[in-house]
Amino acid sequence: MNTHPTLETKLIDALLYAIPALITGLVAYYFFKEFIKNEEARRRFLIQKDMQVNSMPLRLQAYERMAIFLERITPSKLIVRVTPTSSNKDSYENLLIANIEQEFEHNLAQQIYISDDCWNIISAAKNATIQLIRKASLSEKTDTATKLREVVLTEMMEKRAPSDAALAYIKQEVSAMW
Repeated sequence: MNTHPTLETKLIDALLYAIPALITGLVAYYFFKEFIKNEEARRRFLIQKDMQVNSMPLRLQAYERMAIFLERITPSKLIVRVTPTSSNKDSYENLLIANIEQEFEHNLAQQIYISDDCWNIISAAKNATIQLIRKASLSEKTDTATKLREVVLTEMMEKRAPSDAALAYIKQEVSAMW
């Protein structure tokens, strides 16, 4: 008999030594891959958390500014703040609407920090306020700027201002942030 190991025996011995090393290598690769994945997720979480901490004051400031905007366009407050320059009702109507539009344009950038639903409700409140002023101007009773002021104020005594609903929505959304 031949006592020298054959090629087959050498190959089998090599495989028996290689298989555990291969399995160990695959297990190590799997654990390393999972570790890297978890570290990446942890880093993303920390970055997101840091961004939230830094962006929270900006978001709150945006909600505050939009609340101020809604308060300023409330018809009863708008009429007290913006006085007519003449007795012409059309020029006063245009002045009121221009004031609302100017306030809105001044706050356009705030939409970045608030939800789309909230922004749409604020826009709807602005448009409803403009429509309320236009409707009051079209009234048969309205023939002067002073009369337009009276009609709008009377209208506000009978129903809520459009900005009230939007302001309530802002308060609800901000309280949900805590």
